[in-house]
Amino acid sequence: MTDDFTKMFAAMLEQGQKMAQAFMPGMDTIDPKAFEKMFPAMPKELLEMWFGKTFNPEGLDARTRFLVTIAAQTVLGPMGEPQLRMTIKNALAAGATKREVAEVIWQMSMFAGVPSMQKALDIAQGVFAETDDKTEGKDA
Repeated sequence: MTDDFTKMFAAMLEQGQKMAQAFMPGMDTIDPKAFEKMFPAMPKELLEMWFGKTFNPEGLDARTRFLVTIAAQTVLGPMGEPQLRMTIKNALAAGATKREVAEVIWQMSMFAGVPSMQKALDIAQGVFAETDDKTEGKDA
């Protein structure tokens, strides 16, 4: 990249951040990850009751519903990071594997674009690392 392009990109990023702050004043002081501590992953039985059996008892189970939701949130892009993190945690709690989560996100690259897919994969890797850390702590 040239210096001119780098400067232009930095100016566009700064302008975008100023616009976001104007639309949502005070949001720069809120830590989205703090909300997650208030809402940990629900127990599998509760997830199944609310998200697996309520809408259509003969339809999708909670695991599948969360995987579909992850796909939709990936397409929405990085604006929904806290929601995507929570959905991935709940999908894992409902029985989805890390590979399934990653594959759903990867599949969305053709609809959301590579940048949105990459951001979602980065978020998923962070959630996977957190779940690995918690699992290791329980075994010790």
